[in-house]
Amino acid sequence: MRSTVRSLATLLMSLALAASASAAAEAANDQLVIEQRSLQLPSGETVQYEIGTLYAPENRDDPKSRKIGVGFARIRAAHPTGAPPIFWLPGGPGLSVLGAFTDTDEASRGRLRAWLNFRPAGDLVVVEQRGYTRRGEMLVEMSDAVPLDQPGSVRADVLAMKVLARRAVANHPQADLSGYTVAAFAADVDDVRRALGYDKISLFGGSFGSQWSLAVMRFYPDSVARAVLSSVEPLNDGFDRPSHVFASLQRIAYDADRDPGLAPYLPEGGLMAAIGELKRRFAAGPVRVRVDDDKGRPVTVVLGAEDLQLALLSHTAEAERWPAFILSLYHGHYDDWARETAEDRRAAPVKLIGPLVDSSLAITAENAHLLRTDPALDLLGAWNFEANLASAPDWPTPDIGDAVRRPRVNPTPVVFVHGDWDTSTPVENTLGLLPYFPNGHAILVHRAGHDGAFYQLREDPAAKQAIYDFLRTGSTTNLPTELALSTPKFEVPAFPPPAR
Repeated sequence: MRSTVRSLATLLMSLALAASASAAAEAANDQLVIEQRSLQLPSGETVQYEIGTLYAPENRDDPKSRKIGVGFARIRAAHPTGAPPIFWLPGGPGLSVLGAFTDTDEASRGRLRAWLNFRPAGDLVVVEQRGYTRRGEMLVEMSDAVPLDQPGSVRADVLAMKVLARRAVANHPQADLSGYTVAAFAADVDDVRRALGYDKISLFGGSFGSQWSLAVMRFYPDSVARAVLSSVEPLNDGFDRPSHVFASLQRIAYDADRDPGLAPYLPEGGLMAAIGELKRRFAAGPVRVRVDDDKGRPVTVVLGAEDLQLALLSHTAEAERWPAFILSLYHGHYDDWARETAEDRRAAPVKLIGPLVDSSLAITAENAHLLRTDPALDLLGAWNFEANLASAPDWPTPDIGDAVRRPRVNPTPVVFVHGDWDTSTPVENTLGLLPYFPNGHAILVHRAGHDGAFYQLREDPAAKQAIYDFLRTGSTTNLPTELALSTPKFEVPAFPPPAR
């Protein structure tokens, strides 16, 4: 499950940057433009890097297609290593990352620090995504607001996605939106590889970055030396099975049920029993919650059974907060949930490359059957997939086909890093894909969520070093097969425990 919404203020700034980059593309005659730059770190060290733009056909199947910009950057190795360069592919879709060189927020600074750690292993090349890059266009469309006076529903979500698709096509007449497929994303990477003069590359990606990497390996297998993939999203598993997601929730609940701080709030049977009671409660009918919005104005939010399905996943990005949220609902404290829902139902900009890529990738008929007959569908609903599957004919990107989607045996050495608390790309994704990689190696991390490889391995410096060694030499000698993170300190509800 992937987020496609960004703040409007940031969006307007990005659009201005994109307009400038688009004008540069029209004037450019070359396929590649590279600028030499440097920046000074807080330590006083000066880092040299290159930032550039690949000008590629928007629709690679149309010889007359216009050119669009795709941003990339390169940080050269501290010393020659003889290793293939590491191509770092961001997630999302719609994660623009080149601001790490210029922005001063902590996320950007942290990303840059992480990139610099690759220098002992080899050159690092970061490639942004066509359709959402500061060096090209950032394709967005506004969604409609969702009414507050009626419960949310998957059916309404489907209709809204179909409206969004038609509006996106109408409002972007200059763009050929059929060109934003995962095959085109993979071709962009290969174009950058060839333009920079590399024979073989290593891939490093998490979440959609892992799916993108798998597409590169599918279409250009001879160019990939090895890969490190985390929070893995296979080409045929862009939509998560509810039972796999629910299994991740069960694993979080196991530790939460044993947390002393949460104990006074837990019903008999623990967190899963609380979820069962909430399901029964909302099956009887929706609730109306009156709260003040962010401007202090009173609003009434209607919350129903399908809103509850969506809410069960709303705080799992930070597992230490999720149990407190569920227990707050169990004890009838709906205000925070209602305020968040009111915010989520506002009109908002949507990054178009998300639904464009997803509708093109789609899934096999067998996987669609498994999704729609999943035993946990009654608990989590079809929020994660139905709108994308039902609206696929409304988006212009062509279906990529089962021959691309289905896994096939690939001899490329790959290290998979996956947490069993991941509710966005469940660990079953890696377990199902591993048999197709005879030279693959999986590191399963207990209590890790939907995070990058090095964050999941943050408590084991030796494992992190083994990943760098693998990227540099291809050796898997010191890689573990499973690790466990410390049990987190769970947040407790913001009200006193009820009397027993």
